[in-house]
Amino acid sequence: MGELKRTPLYDLHVELGAKMVPFAGYEMPVQYGLGVMKEHLHTRAAAGLFDVSHMGQVILGGASYEAIAGAFERMVPMDVLGLGEGRQRYGLFTNGAGGIEDDLMFANRGDHLFVVVNAACKEGDIARMRSVLEPGVTVTEITDRALIALQGPAAETALARLNADVAGMSFMDVATVALNGAECWVSRSGYTGEDGYEISVPAAEAEALSRALLAMDEVEAIGLGARDSLRLEAGLCLYGNDIDAGTSPIEAGLTWAIQKVRRAGGDRAGGFPGASRLFGDLAEGVARKRVGLAPQGRAPMRAGTQLFAEAEGGDAIGEVTSGGFGPTLNGPVAMGYVGSAQAAAGTEIFGEVRGKRMPVTVAKMPLVPANFKR
Repeated sequence: MGELKRTPLYDLHVELGAKMVPFAGYEMPVQYGLGVMKEHLHTRAAAGLFDVSHMGQVILGGASYEAIAGAFERMVPMDVLGLGEGRQRYGLFTNGAGGIEDDLMFANRGDHLFVVVNAACKEGDIARMRSVLEPGVTVTEITDRALIALQGPAAETALARLNADVAGMSFMDVATVALNGAECWVSRSGYTGEDGYEISVPAAEAEALSRALLAMDEVEAIGLGARDSLRLEAGLCLYGNDIDAGTSPIEAGLTWAIQKVRRAGGDRAGGFPGASRLFGDLAEGVARKRVGLAPQGRAPMRAGTQLFAEAEGGDAIGEVTSGGFGPTLNGPVAMGYVGSAQAAAGTEIFGEVRGKRMPVTVAKMPLVPANFKR
């Protein structure tokens, strides 16, 4: 793996008593003194502060927005040209076989696109963007800024103490905002299913901003453990577990992310890697689908658990890709892939845990309703 990297907030994590673990090449906090369960519940009830500085921040510039967006549409099946200034959208890098190379966020900042990619994929993503976009579009990795996320129903109350303008932002709005004396790039978004903000802040000012937020009664430091259980309850994919280079966006239940203008018959249909596979999946359906799973009883069904249609006999119909305990629901939660015939909510199937098949119900996602500010 080589030497682990550290985010600008590493010293603060240690001071706060975080348990540090290797993650995507970084030393990251998996939990603090509260523990994963209380951190999860605190985020659902108030506000949690997450360090996500390991993720890749990239600026696409050097041309008009129309030229940048048109070029970027060669890489993603999303409507980039139609994205309004000051707005953000979820996206996917697809490959020639129609699989997902990474999921990402991209924002129209007027004269450039701001792109945030997953930590484990960022080197490959940046290389891919450079190979496709340069020299017409410049691809600049931002290495002098941290990225933090303030999530939960009290996030607006807390952040508005530092700048009242954030209260007027709606879900997926993006703006440059002064916070605690730092120029921050703020989006009203996150990966917990809760209302909240993601904040790109100059690295030198990240600790001061984090301390200012943590000094507020509503805000607690939250680690990767609770981030994972929160996104699982929210039905959100983890790249490398729930989606990967062999997964079609249609199988993954991400059809909503592909705007009609990029689909067959749309004004700018196709032109991205794997378009023929994606269009075929949309027209003909898929053999398997990502679903929410509610295991009966108390035993969690972890990633890799095989799923069956019957309590005895028969071949596996799929497997769990993410699973654990859902503190909000006070029980086990999971997601995974099953055959399309078993994908309807309410279908009872079975997961094999330690050699015994246990009942599990296919559940509608998200398992915990989203709380975004529309």
